[in-house]
Amino acid sequence: MSTASAASAWRSYTSILPFLRSRRRFPCRLPRLHTEDAMKRFLIFGLSLFVTALPVRGEAPERQKAAVAYLQKLQQKDGGFAPSVDLPKSSLRATSAAVKALNHFGGEIPDKAACADFVKSCFGKESGGFADQPSGKPNVEVTAVGVMVVAELKLTAEPYEARVAKYLDENVKTFEEIRIVAAAFEAMGKRPAQADAWLKQIAELRNEDGTFGKGDGAARDTGGAVAAVIRLGGKVEHPDAVLQAMKSGQRPDGGFGMQDSPLSDLGTSYRVMRSLHMLQSRPEDVDRLRAFLDSCHNADGGYGVAKGKPSSASGTYYVSSILHWIDEK
Repeated sequence: MSTASAASAWRSYTSILPFLRSRRRFPCRLPRLHTEDAMKRFLIFGLSLFVTALPVRGEAPERQKAAVAYLQKLQQKDGGFAPSVDLPKSSLRATSAAVKALNHFGGEIPDKAACADFVKSCFGKESGGFADQPSGKPNVEVTAVGVMVVAELKLTAEPYEARVAKYLDENVKTFEEIRIVAAAFEAMGKRPAQADAWLKQIAELRNEDGTFGKGDGAARDTGGAVAAVIRLGGKVEHPDAVLQAMKSGQRPDGGFGMQDSPLSDLGTSYRVMRSLHMLQSRPEDVDRLRAFLDSCHNADGGYGVAKGKPSSASGTYYVSSILHWIDEK
């Protein structure tokens, strides 16, 4: 620190001494500092407080490594990933979450070839859909997830795209199905044949100010709908009101939560952050959001879907995605 900077800091300190001494709650007696040595002690003390207050970014790589190790332990002998350590059965949903999270964290899939084989085995050639396990019954949500993990693993899409597109176009009915299928078509780099019809269906849910939902559920509902609209090539109406609805939904703990629930959860936080990122925006308090993510971290290296919940592939994926969006330059 230069002499001029030191002198400036000293003047700042002495100028606020009367105010500080007037505060009954000030936690310690303020020494009378007159000498050059005293000034040096003050500056060293102040510098130590500044260093202590800095965020400990050095722990992030360690948590990242721990998350990678946790995810890698979830891979099963058949190549798929289990939802959690306590549910040791491969699931296509869990496999998609684990693969995406490993990619975000810079980790490796222990057996990538076996993982690819598991994904392929969940596809039904006759139905054109994916099931959560081999020989299972396909559905819209899992089929959308299957397409996304095919893209994430950089597998050849040709055997799946046409059949999957037909299956999804014919079977999507609800908003929640539209929401995830829009992400699937985005992963395929295609616009669905039913895009305009789906956009109309979403518009029927929209409030006059462009937001979705009501009360403390507006942030989640708006986040889910806006991402789908953008992915389907639609227009976001009243973007300022939309951004305000999502940002104002940030809870005291830093996360975002469902309607009528006082607790934040990672699934809702993911939906809101996905749309904020797509609109090139950020939450009001990023540091509080980071603190919420940290509160979901567990000793096994993974993350639960909410504070106090056991670790899972999905919880860890949500955190990896949110951190990716926060830190993206």
